Amino acid sequence: MGSTVLSVRIDEELFDRLRQHAAKRGMSVQDYVVRTLIRDDFDERFKTSVEKTEKFYGAA
Repeated sequence: MGSTVLSVRIDEELFDRLRQHAAKRGMSVQDYVVRTLIRDDFDERFKTSVEKTEKFYGAA
């Protein structure tokens, strides 16, 4: 898997909050943001799968 650079401009207050959250987990801000995006993407894909399964089999 390759990688691509994404540059994001955020205000100082948000960056400080991200840095605090990352520090609590012993991570860099970059790693924290990437893991958060990956987790949210997984959650969305999982939710979609559940909805499709329920539609196919009928909700309980």
